[in-house]
Amino acid sequence: MSRRQKVMSERFKEELAKELGFYEVVKTQGWGAIRSKDAGNMVKRAVELAQQQLTK
Repeated sequence: MSRRQKVMSERFKEELAKELGFYEVVKTQGWGAIRSKDAGNMVKRAVELAQQQLTK
């Protein structure tokens, strides 16, 4: 079995968490402690940023 490839770097995820306001939860409790809504918002924001990069 192959391991899953990471799509986003840890640094990028941390930057998104800071921007979206839940970095303290990640810092103190880890990624498993974030709400599903926050995870969804993080993915949504990452897609928005990727689309902006493609249009440049």
